[in-house]
Amino acid sequence: MGGQSTSTQTQQSQTTPWAAAQPALQTMLGQINTGLSNTGLTSAESSALDTLKNNAAAGNPYADQISGNARSLLNGGGATAQAGNVQDNLAAYRNLLTPYANGSMIGNNPALTAQLAQIRSDVGNDVNSQFAAAGRDFSGANLMALGRGVTAAEAPIIAAQYNQDVANQLAATNALYNAGNTTANALTQMQQSDLVNRGQGVTAAQSALDAQNYGANATLAAEAQRRGIPVQALSLLAQIGVPIAQLGTQSNGTTTGTQQKSGADQFATIAGGISSLLTPFKGTWGG
Repeated sequence: MGGQSTSTQTQQSQTTPWAAAQPALQTMLGQINTGLSNTGLTSAESSALDTLKNNAAAGNPYADQISGNARSLLNGGGATAQAGNVQDNLAAYRNLLTPYANGSMIGNNPALTAQLAQIRSDVGNDVNSQFAAAGRDFSGANLMALGRGVTAAEAPIIAAQYNQDVANQLAATNALYNAGNTTANALTQMQQSDLVNRGQGVTAAQSALDAQNYGANATLAAEAQRRGIPVQALSLLAQIGVPIAQLGTQSNGTTTGTQQKSGADQFATIAGGISSLLTPFKGTWGG
């Protein structure tokens, strides 16, 4: 008949994977410790931040110009400033062409009047001289011939001038119509430019506000860097040092074992134990 014996052992183990690199790591950790005392601002950094702060306190030197530009654009930027002149030009043009456009200049050409007078004089002298040579001057035939001669000479000229005056009237009418359209288009473009400028003024107004707030924003940015530079330095050192600190591990464990023994082994173990217990009494019992 066999039996079992059970034994329990507690073991502790430790791993040091960085032992071989320990000299280099010690040097690195020493540099990290040194760096911890140097995470503050350097003199150059502090001077640069002071310069930024002083510049910020002075404000944006172009703030007034930007504000003025924004106000001008919000008022249209002067896009319609010439509208009155354009309208005056149309009015003056209309006054010059109106007599031709309304037909009042048809047959009212001073140059034509002088030309017709010269024709009547030339025809009269020619016809009258002929009748005078014949001794019939101032006769009915003389007057009839004079009238026909003048009519024949003047009619083509008068007709041509009439046609020209009508053509001038139509041209003046068309010119006034086109001038009105051109003026309307010019005024419309001015108004559109005015609206565009006002829209740009809204954007420029925001730029003006940014310029006015430049000093405060620049100061805040400089102070943020003053706070952030040391924090960034500490963060970089932590990224290096913390992983190194976590490289080594230590573990504890308990091991339990069971051993199978035969009956003879167990009897021998028991007999050995009894013999050990009786050994002090062997002399008393006579061996």
